Amino acid sequence: MEAFLPAFPDDAIAATPADCLRLLARGAQAGIDGVLVTLVGIEGRSSRSIGTQMAVLADGRSIGSFSGGCVERAVIEEARDVLVQGTPRTVRFGAGSPYIDVRLPCGGGIDLLFTPAPSPERIAAALATLERRRCATIDLSGWRQTYRPRPRLVALGHGEDLAALARLARRFGLAVEAFAPEGDPHRDPDIAPLTLRTRLPDISGDAWTAFVFAFHDRDWEEFLLPQALALPGYYHGAVGSRATHRARCEALARAGVPAHRIDALRGTIGLIPGARDPATLALSILAEIVQDYNACAGAPDWMASAPALPAHHAA
Repeated sequence: MEAFLPAFPDDAIAATPADCLRLLARGAQAGIDGVLVTLVGIEGRSSRSIGTQMAVLADGRSIGSFSGGCVERAVIEEARDVLVQGTPRTVRFGAGSPYIDVRLPCGGGIDLLFTPAPSPERIAAALATLERRRCATIDLSGWRQTYRPRPRLVALGHGEDLAALARLARRFGLAVEAFAPEGDPHRDPDIAPLTLRTRLPDISGDAWTAFVFAFHDRDWEEFLLPQALALPGYYHGAVGSRATHRARCEALARAGVPAHRIDALRGTIGLIPGARDPATLALSILAEIVQDYNACAGAPDWMASAPALPAHHAA
């Protein structure tokens, strides 16, 4: 059996749902068929949620996982058999499975839908839709799978706090646009210069964007923060103490920012109370951003998704 080979960038922490589509697209370009495997049912406990996916190519390359590694090899073998047969099937792994030698560590059972030879055109269309930062939906043998655009972080600030947040967010896989004042000694080459205190850089927001202000000098917030609050996003936050945040909100009210936008602004941001050092603060803020993305980001966009695209080739 071929080695289990991940197929995402070397600097990525783990595969994303869209990476499964990208592997299948790369395989199709090379003339290699593949199978999209989707978790569609759970009995008992599972380390993954409904909708989790793996992609498997005919040559054994794969991406994604359903456990800590105890079922992936069996999934790869099943996927290659599905390719030979050419028809979709749903297979139980774990409790209640005919594979008595494959058990999940949590003791539960999972039902996996194997969709062979997904249409390269449909996959390309889904990836193009995600690049436009819209939800993409594919119909997999009666199962409707929706892919969300990856979260984007727009961060403005200075010092080590901003640099650490931008580095960590990129490593996690967010699309990051970071800006710091010219002359900031901690401004990395991938952090753009911020030249004007009165006007935001050429940035935009959407239902999948988080805005973070990491200035400890509130002079930079006076004009830029009201402009950022006017942009769509699922998260707007600014670092600072409770007293700093009260003063910030009062200044925003005097500037004419609507009350509902002020109320949406997070203060004392992050999930780790009292985080002080740059690395811990960055982790604390990133965890909150990801938590909110998973919980509710882009909810209106889900409703506006295009009709499902059939993924399986016509016979």
